[in-house]
This record gives sequence, C-alpha cells and structure tokens, in this order.
Amino acid sequence: MPRPIVAHIHPDAVRHNLEIVRQKASGSRVWAVVKANAYGHGIERIYPALAAADGIALLDLDEAVRVRELGWKKPVLLLEGVFKPEDVKTAETFGLTVAVHCDEQLELIAAAKPGRSIDINLKMNSGMNRLGFTPEGFRGAWERARATQGVGAITLMSHFANADAHDVDWQLDRFDAATEGIPGERSLSNSAAVLWHERAHRDWVRPGIVLYGGSPSGVARHIADVSLRASMTLSSEIIGVQTMRIGDTVGYARTYTADRSMRIGVVACGYADGYPRHAPSGTPVAVDGVMTRTVGRVSMDMLTVDLTPCPSAGIGSKVELWGDQVKIDDVAEPAGTIGYELMCALARRVPVRVSAAHDDTHAGVAEFAV
Repeated sequence: MPRPIVAHIHPDAVRHNLEIVRQKASGSRVWAVVKANAYGHGIERIYPALAAADGIALLDLDEAVRVRELGWKKPVLLLEGVFKPEDVKTAETFGLTVAVHCDEQLELIAAAKPGRSIDINLKMNSGMNRLGFTPEGFRGAWERARATQGVGAITLMSHFANADAHDVDWQLDRFDAATEGIPGERSLSNSAAVLWHERAHRDWVRPGIVLYGGSPSGVARHIADVSLRASMTLSSEIIGVQTMRIGDTVGYARTYTADRSMRIGVVACGYADGYPRHAPSGTPVAVDGVMTRTVGRVSMDMLTVDLTPCPSAGIGSKVELWGDQVKIDDVAEPAGTIGYELMCALARRVPVRVSAAHDDTHAGVAEFAV
C-alpha cells in the first residue's frame, strides 16, 4: 500500500446504532436506510449489521437487487419509486415495496399488470415541497391507488423538512388532518424525528444518518447524549515534519502564518481522498490520540497539522481524520457541509477495511472499491 491512508468500516457500530434507534422508537418498525451505497460505506460491508431491522430502504433499483441477492428476505423499499415500465417488473420479481408520489407512477403499475400485487408507500407532500401529493389531494390519490390494479397494501408516508430544528408539528398536523379516517400504516420519521420527536414515530421509522453515527443536524454536540458510534474511521499517518519560524506560511495561497516557532506535520490525506478542501485552519484532528488542529489549506493529497500539543509526534505517527475521537460532523461543520457528504464522498482510491471489532487495530482484508 503506497500511502498510509485507510478507511475502516465498523459494522458493529451500525448494529449498535440500530439498537439505539429501536430503543428510541420502541413501538415502531424500522426501515434501515442504505441509500447512496449505505452512505458511502458499501452495502455489502454493513449488511451483516442490519439483521435486526424490519426492512431496508434505498433509492437505486440495482442496489435493491443487490440486497435481495445478499439474502435479505424482509421488505425492501424504493424511496423514490419506479420510473419506467421495466422497473415495475423488477419490483414484482424481487418483491419490492415502492414509494408512489405522483399519478404517473400509479399509471406505470397499472400498465405493467403485475402478476402479484406490489405494496406501496403513498407519499404526501406535507410541506417539504419535493415529492408527493398535496394534503388536499391526498385522499383522492389514496382512492385512485386503492383502485389501481396491481397495488397491494398502502402505507401512508411523508418526509420532514426541519425535524433537526425541532420543527415538525406543522407537518404532522397537516398529515394527520389529511389522512384522518384513511386506513393503513404510517411512515414519517427520519433520523432527527427518531431521536427528538416521539409523536412522529408511528408504525415505521426511517433512520439514515444515525445508523452511521452522524448527527441529523450536522452538529456533533446535538447527539452528545445519544451514545452513537462512528461507523467509519478515516485515518492516516504523518509523512513529513517541518519547523516554522514566526512569519512563515504553509500551503497554497499562504493562508496560515505562524505566530510563533512551531512544528507542523504533513498528513497523507487530501481532498482527492474525500477530505473537504474548504476545511479551514483549526479543523480538529487527532495525532497519536492527542487532539490538535489543521493549519493551512488542504491540498489534493496532503494536509498539515499543528504538532504543538503532541511534541513527541513525528513521521509515522497515527492520525485520525474522523471517527470516534474526531467527530465527522466537527470536521464537516467548519467546512460548511455535513457529515453525510463526507461519508458519501470518500474517494475510490482510499483503501477500505472492514473491522471485526470497533477499533482500528482489528481489521479485515483491505478492499479498494468504495
């Protein structure tokens, strides 16, 4: 391996976080959301940790087929539904549940004349204004769905726009008013609602980012009391050391100027590995287990860190870019993004290892495709 950078995936952390979800929403069944190739982790890598989920939810039809081929027998939900007639046939073949957010999707199901009924999640646009039927038109949509040949059980579904800011009551009120008297299970809660809005839990919850140890709000301190574990650790090593004098600068554009004599370490990690280029000086990082900070601009293949808090550190010292010690949201937030994006942006060139236990020393065989 020419560079010391590696991403460790921790399936047992996903298993632990799923149990936290079960405790928070004990009266609900759980769709484990694995869209975007399990938030960049690799579906195959975290699949063993999902056994306690009641269903798997995702977007991509090929990923749904992969889940079935892995041996998943429980429900699989296509969160955006079907787009072409052949998608309906695939849904029928593999026993998929599909979201329906417009009449065109109902028409696709009817035209395909599936040999067995396809269960659907009928989606209401309760205020997110992306996908779904309006509250005023929802009852009519449900009546059309019920009358559509090939449609099986109908679950009523919506999605929150601002649950991470504790702002769900207005959508819940719209949803409840529009669905009053309509039979069927309900599915509303994303990760934020699972953690913070018991009223929204209903029959099914749909946790995503919390399964991977990230904060739904993008702020690590908001989940400090939840005991989630990081499911991905990005680590590397110091590959160079420089001593800077007062007034010296480091990196492209000379964005950091030393105000004292200091040692800096060069880390084998850059934006081509998935680390955010816009992470400013001061972004947290751990060197040999000691918290410190980045200095200067992130390059394509390297970044630099302040070694002042860890005077014994040198070439070969271990660096955690994010993981259990350095929260991924604490890296993302100063860069103006969220932990979701960093997980999904992990570059293909980064070797990936699946840990048999939740630490960075007990790892399996390296893989090279994210």
